[in-house]
Amino acid sequence: METPLSTSGNLPPRPASRPPLSLSGLDFKLLRVFKAVVEAGGFSAAQNELNVGLAAISKQISDLEIRIGMRLCTRGREGFCLTEEGKLVYQASIDLFASVDSFRDRLSSAQNELIGDLNIGVIDNTVSDFHSPLIAALRKLHDEAPKVRLRLHAAQLDEIERGVVEGRLIVGIVPVYQRREEFDYFPLYEERSLVYCARGHGLFDVAAEQIDGEVLSQYEVINHRYAIHNDKARFVNYSSQAPGASQVEAVAMLILTGRFIGFLPEHYAAPLVSNGTLRALCPQTISISTSLSLILRHNTPRSPQVKAFAAALGVDLKAIA
Repeated sequence: METPLSTSGNLPPRPASRPPLSLSGLDFKLLRVFKAVVEAGGFSAAQNELNVGLAAISKQISDLEIRIGMRLCTRGREGFCLTEEGKLVYQASIDLFASVDSFRDRLSSAQNELIGDLNIGVIDNTVSDFHSPLIAALRKLHDEAPKVRLRLHAAQLDEIERGVVEGRLIVGIVPVYQRREEFDYFPLYEERSLVYCARGHGLFDVAAEQIDGEVLSQYEVINHRYAIHNDKARFVNYSSQAPGASQVEAVAMLILTGRFIGFLPEHYAAPLVSNGTLRALCPQTISISTSLSLILRHNTPRSPQVKAFAAALGVDLKAIA
């Protein structure tokens, strides 16, 4: 739909001083579109999230730029990139909508009704772990509070931590390798990892009784970038030339070359072991346990949605680990 803003041409000259911006309903809509575009990584990627076409998104961002008198982003052959003003507006929009959500939460509490978005980040490749309480918790929360709109994002550890710090994600479920002061941690369950090789590797057909830690230390092992365990050094030797990977699936791919050994979560590797593609090495004596926890930004108010989600997970928010 055409708006007066979209037909007004290029950005107006920026005056030496401007009157304070008075936000209207249209401004909120345009800011939500801008926020969605940034978080999707560009105009094209935001189409599914916004359920509108590329031309409409482009026009709405232009409208917002004209409305606030700033160039927010560059787009074209070189891709999507925020300007410095765009970065400022994006962070301000996060704070704005967090305040709106807080206002809505307080009203909902007064009405004894849960409503609004709940943005959850979960570490990728954990769906097969039957120890995880997440799916049951999501089911319970949806049944008990159907007006809460669940927003689930599967991502790498650093992306989830950054999302929680910036406020794009309200909660995260992540493996804990080292604690950060920005978060409060609430333990959920333990994930067990074993060391594996693939068919074609020199150890794949070796008798189990002939393999021990000393034997394993002679083979190249994959350095899983985020899975930092001091215990691993007792079983394998890492070198500066070791292949590296940042995700569980990437570790698995390197193992499947038949040239390396590496640690994988037992639940993830189970189907590949069952079909004879992978083999666990010394599973009775060599294993790593990783704690997965719910993380919340430190010293921030817990919304009713967060409290309900934590309760569904079986977490006591007063018992910070």
